[in-house]
Amino acid sequence: MVVSPPSTQLTSQDSDRLKRVWETIDADSCPYTYNFHMHTICSDGQLTPLALIEQAANIGLKGMAITDHHSVRGYQAAQDWLVRITQQSEQVSLPHLWTGVEITASLEGVEVHILGYAFAPENLAIKPYLQRKSPEGENAAAKRVIASIHQAGGLAVLAHPARYRRPAQELIPLAANFDIDGVEAYYAYTNPQPWQTSPVQTKQVKQLALEYNLFTTCGTDTHGLNLLRRI
Repeated sequence: MVVSPPSTQLTSQDSDRLKRVWETIDADSCPYTYNFHMHTICSDGQLTPLALIEQAANIGLKGMAITDHHSVRGYQAAQDWLVRITQQSEQVSLPHLWTGVEITASLEGVEVHILGYAFAPENLAIKPYLQRKSPEGENAAAKRVIASIHQAGGLAVLAHPARYRRPAQELIPLAANFDIDGVEAYYAYTNPQPWQTSPVQTKQVKQLALEYNLFTTCGTDTHGLNLLRRI
């Protein structure tokens, strides 16, 4: 079956479709079917946006997001490429690309990273977080970051919950109190080769997600040249 690629900005902002995908995510979804955490040279990654989207297509990803830090330039370049390829040939199978970003925030005094998805980049609420630098002051508060993503029509996810100075058991309830939508449950904390989610942390985060009625997502957090690894 031919999978139609995203051809307009509206499909990249389809949060309902993204929720349906997240409901199907499991330990085997990443890195060959879905990947919602990747970086390009538009922040601290090594891949150009075009190299990333081409590699994603070659891998056969069904859905994905480029989550550069405080920037959507990588997403925009990849989206333009998808539209161009689609116009050249309708008989292609390409990933569905959602808007994405990774935002540094303060959650009760702990620096965390919040992933935003399926938002409208032109929305004024999200603009302060797309300036290629970490937010400061009140803008850095996790509550405000999450609310801004929501105001822009998007979904907010706590990235790699077991990587911070306070344990996931403490941070996830705090984030849930601020109406976060999900947590990155499937994550390779020790960068194994081949990529596989860390079983202990995954079990813990999934249990907390169930307790607080949160979506669970997956991603390689790629910063290097291979989308099948973190670095």
